[in-house]
Amino acid sequence: MHFDLPDLRLFIHIAESPSLTQGARRASLSPAAASARIKALEGQLDTRLLYRDSRGVELTPSGQRLLQHARLIMRQVDYLKSEFTEYGSDSAGHIRIFANTTAVTEFLPEILAGFLAERPGVTVDLQERLSRDIVRGVLDGGADLGIIAGPVEAAGLQVLHFSTDRLVLVVPDNHPLACRDQVSLRDTLQYQHIGLHDGSTLLTFLREHVETLGGTLSLRIQMSGFEAICRMVEANVGIGIIPESAASRHSRTMKLHIIELNEPWAVRERSMLVRDLEALPGSVRALIATLLPESAAV
Repeated sequence: MHFDLPDLRLFIHIAESPSLTQGARRASLSPAAASARIKALEGQLDTRLLYRDSRGVELTPSGQRLLQHARLIMRQVDYLKSEFTEYGSDSAGHIRIFANTTAVTEFLPEILAGFLAERPGVTVDLQERLSRDIVRGVLDGGADLGIIAGPVEAAGLQVLHFSTDRLVLVVPDNHPLACRDQVSLRDTLQYQHIGLHDGSTLLTFLREHVETLGGTLSLRIQMSGFEAICRMVEANVGIGIIPESAASRHSRTMKLHIIELNEPWAVRERSMLVRDLEALPGSVRALIATLLPESAAV
């Protein structure tokens, strides 16, 4: 069975688009030509890959399986190209990263700024995803690297621990909880919270634990990042649960009181997920080495 790489890339474009027309446009093809290629691919595999209707396209179960394999094949092709670039093994290439909220908003921007400044031939696609989607993305080849916090269930992936953080409660100096050294999650539920946007990994994580308690997380306002949450807390709008690293940094310039969150899940191990470290292109391995502690760098 012979597969053309352009056909596999076209299939990926269509699968990631709301319609065949938009997928064809991404592949610089007419809709008719794209449709003909997909039909030929279905004929070769003797199975239907897409459901087509007026709303767009939807993958069949066979299409889902092909998408997983097609992504892996195209990522390996991209790796091969990057390994033979004129810039050298770690100075060019494209890196796709799926990461949680803290990584995307807090520490990765600074790390990537220095990393990319030294490597003008490297480009990065950084996307915020939920933990389960990060694991799935690395497994199916949609991402080169996943960054996750907390316990990891990632059979088939290599897990590289690189730092530890913990969740804490931040309150204004005059808040009733400000006199406490420790609080439980249940203790905070009688107060209005300042939270991150819907879809953020941290808010999803907290809501799951609140549901376990049988309580309700009362959100007064949702913000786009930890600095904005801290500013709202300082202004007496509510309280917030955020990583200690962010709370400590912002408390240097804002009037905030940091309280330990007495929960077993408050300590958060940060890890990187990869399929096969040795098979990654030089640019991805160089970024991993930048993130790892010096004693564990690859």
